[in-house]
Amino acid sequence: MHLRVGAGSDRGRVRTMNEDAYMLRARDGLFLVCDGMGGAPAGEVASQMAVDAIDRQLHTNGSAESESAAERAEYLPQTRKLAAAVRWSNAFIYDQAQKDPRQSGMGTTVVGAWIHEHVASVAHVGDSRAYLCRGDRLEALTRDHSLGEVVRRAAARAGQEIDVPRARHDVLVRVLGREPDVDVDVSEVPMQPGDYLLLCSDGLTRMVPESVMASAIREQREPQRICDYLITAANGNGGADNITVVVVEVADRWWRRLMERRRRPAGRGEDVEAYAAV
Repeated sequence: MHLRVGAGSDRGRVRTMNEDAYMLRARDGLFLVCDGMGGAPAGEVASQMAVDAIDRQLHTNGSAESESAAERAEYLPQTRKLAAAVRWSNAFIYDQAQKDPRQSGMGTTVVGAWIHEHVASVAHVGDSRAYLCRGDRLEALTRDHSLGEVVRRAAARAGQEIDVPRARHDVLVRVLGREPDVDVDVSEVPMQPGDYLLLCSDGLTRMVPESVMASAIREQREPQRICDYLITAANGNGGADNITVVVVEVADRWWRRLMERRRRPAGRGEDVEAYAAV
């Protein structure tokens, strides 16, 4: 499986600093987006700490001890390891916050994808999101851990449809680093040539409708162009928060042959090369 990748992050038009962080490990098929909170500099510290901790833990053999019995029965080893690494990062951030009063209360969202053998393992905590675009359809792979989403889903179970105020969506009920333990939502998504995986912070989803995100993927095609377009669109709609976008395309074989013949000058991100995901 060969991947094309693009990424970008922008502080937006309101915030004074960028507290988002992201990571691309295209050769390993590993991608992360984190959105820090807790006030400068704690939010920026928490998001980068999460990225580093998850990456470090995935390259050791120390994650398996935190797997639950249900996870062992239901999910692939790569999915279990990703979830365990996210939980380990939560404990690490929490411990660091207890040691430094300046970082008390810091936390971060996380959404991560690990693509291996035609399956994307997705793990998330908070309101950073993952989407799958296949053909003309954009499908959300995650559900926000926000008060607004809890209220909306409770109403849906009762057969009601309500308009939840934006303020409730801004209140997160689950993040990394605020408590010693955290529940991590995971899923597994079969991937095929032509699919796009999009990871983003809520600085995108608050500003850009999903219909625009879908049309950007269809029209722009190249991962880095998609990222640049969406960040510009979010800023054009107010840029109320930091904006981070990672786009991964499962490339068709024709693209691989083309890239073997010609390499274009590299731009931002890693969309100009095709990588074999292990």
